[in-house]
Amino acid sequence: MRAWAAALAVAAAGAAALWVATDGLAALTTEGARRLAAVRDAPVVPPHRVQTMDGGREVLPGGDGRVSLIEFIYTTCPTICQSAGADMAVLRDRIAAAGLGAQVRLVSVSFDPETDDVPQLASYGELHGADGSIWTIARPDPADLPELLDIFGVTVIADAYGGYEHNAAILLVGPDGRLRAILDVDDVAGAVAAARRVLP
Repeated sequence: MRAWAAALAVAAAGAAALWVATDGLAALTTEGARRLAAVRDAPVVPPHRVQTMDGGREVLPGGDGRVSLIEFIYTTCPTICQSAGADMAVLRDRIAAAGLGAQVRLVSVSFDPETDDVPQLASYGELHGADGSIWTIARPDPADLPELLDIFGVTVIADAYGGYEHNAAILLVGPDGRLRAILDVDDVAGAVAAARRVLP
């Protein structure tokens, strides 16, 4: 009987841990929980200054009434960041075609600011057709990087080959400076629709 009671206690503890970890079974992955929390909590994103591919400075998110669609990359990535750049180019074109270019901006932020200097950012921007009007490539001050990654729930792990493993998503910050949605990098239609929903 004691063994049965102990097994029930362990099962109950496991079920409780699963409930907490999956946000009440609503999300079965850490990424899913992160996305649900963005919609549920809409955390405020404190402003950070970033250096753009033209050497200028901008505040991220803007605080200027625009929606910011943000992704985190590193420009020397040979795989996912290159396809993410192609997806952002498609998103830029859809934003422009929808007449939202003055209300929505796209920013690809490097989490490798030491390597991704201004010429490297500009080269990545040129490769993918970012001209700074709707979409720009930027890097934060290295001292601000840990806080930015934490705010957005971005995980970056150095690999054995001089690159990084990281989660990739489009992070939508509304005109009010709150994180309102997290979408797949290739969910262009979803990003446009989400931007429309948070615009005044």
